[in-house]
Amino acid sequence: METEKVITYSAIGVAAIIILIFLLDLVVGIFGQYIAMDVLFILGGAFLLWQGVETILELR
Repeated sequence: METEKVITYSAIGVAAIIILIFLLDLVVGIFGQYIAMDVLFILGGAFLLWQGVETILELR
């Protein structure tokens, strides 16, 4: 597997973990009641996930 694909898949995995953690925090409130921070991290993770998917499609 090419290095570019490995790095991109790793970034997609990290973005998915970030989205899941902060979505769970938004629902349950593990780290506190910082709703704005949770939403911004979810949006940032979604943007990174979208960019990763677009990059994988471009590398094909």
